[in-house]
Amino acid sequence: MAQALRPTAGGLFATDGKPHPLQATLLAVTLVLGVTSFITAMFDHLHLLSSWAGLVGIITGAYGQWTSETTRERFGLILGLGAAAVGFFLGMAHGGLFGGLFD
Repeated sequence: MAQALRPTAGGLFATDGKPHPLQATLLAVTLVLGVTSFITAMFDHLHLLSSWAGLVGIITGAYGQWTSETTRERFGLILGLGAAAVGFFLGMAHGGLFGGLFD
């Protein structure tokens, strides 16, 4: 009956029970930058914000994927990376990183 008293770690969002402050910070930054980039990409005149936020979100998300230790971290990072990439590419299509500064 010992298995009834001990919780089993399983499922999609399994964790190892240890704190990961660096990975949690990278996850939060990637999600915020991804959402910011995705939302601002819907407006043509905000292409500087969407492209830079998307680029930084892609970089932080990639580093987060490299250092992540649990499925929970990787799942959130993939969501943030996807939103950041879409925002980045739409921002690039609307004017790019420098928006006519070097024309």
